[in-house]
Amino acid sequence: MELQQMRYVVAVAETNSFTRAAERCLVVQSALSHQIARLEKELGARLFERTSRRVRLTSAGAAFLPLARQCLDAAERAAAEVAAAVGEVRGRLAVGLIPSVAAVDVPGALRDFHQRYPDVRISLRVGASEELAEQVGEGVLDVAFLGLPTTARPEGVEARELARDRLVAVVAPDHPLAGAGAVDLRALASEVFVDLPARTAGRVQSDQAFTAAGLSRDVAFEVTNADFLARLVGQGLGVAMLPSAYAARLPGVTTVEVADAPARVEYAAWSRGGRTPAATAFLDLLGLPGGTGSPGGVRGA
Repeated sequence: MELQQMRYVVAVAETNSFTRAAERCLVVQSALSHQIARLEKELGARLFERTSRRVRLTSAGAAFLPLARQCLDAAERAAAEVAAAVGEVRGRLAVGLIPSVAAVDVPGALRDFHQRYPDVRISLRVGASEELAEQVGEGVLDVAFLGLPTTARPEGVEARELARDRLVAVVAPDHPLAGAGAVDLRALASEVFVDLPARTAGRVQSDQAFTAAGLSRDVAFEVTNADFLARLVGQGLGVAMLPSAYAARLPGVTTVEVADAPARVEYAAWSRGGRTPAATAFLDLLGLPGGTGSPGGVRGA
């Protein structure tokens, strides 16, 4: 069993195509198919069901895939550790973040990191805090930037609080509340809301605040993208509540202070099982645990 064979299996599983997998791996399709066939013969089981229309994992393939990924990750990490031992930072840096992260200039930090460590392959994933924390715990991500209500903390990972911020109301410029100096939750309760999906951390903080105040609200629009949320608000379809540091960046909308607004805490999170050299270098660049650098790019840390 060879690492290259495992790479081919992962590529086919992720693309659902032998042709696209071969293109990704920069080999001819016949060579990729031959190597997977050899691996299947060695394992004594077919990993893929092949038809003229589609390719999909068999039950044996589904069992093999996560183990193949673990082997590839271990091999990549071994190479990165050897490079680190001689003073080089290589390997990969997989970063996750929520769309409304404001405590860290992530694009700027990744730019600086790339300039300093050009041999590291950087990847970025945007998602919900709960999913990102889980992926850090599983080793899929090296570092993630999360936003949670003050009643919660990241679970299963190491975490450092970066900043706290209160939510503000976000309304269209011509909305009747746009000129108000401040409002409260009761004044907002009669409005139609645009918000993130139910049970996500970004939604829970607002739901908890209205419930604690004995109020209910109408969330008519559920979106996963904060920028699209702002576009709906800007068209007068509803109002929203977002962290003030992030809301201030959004074009085409007006922010209004909310006297009894909930707060959000932003965290940086990384694995409890040990950091890769690239992850350690990235945390060092930000002045977070894992390095000796001074804080840079972190607001309110």
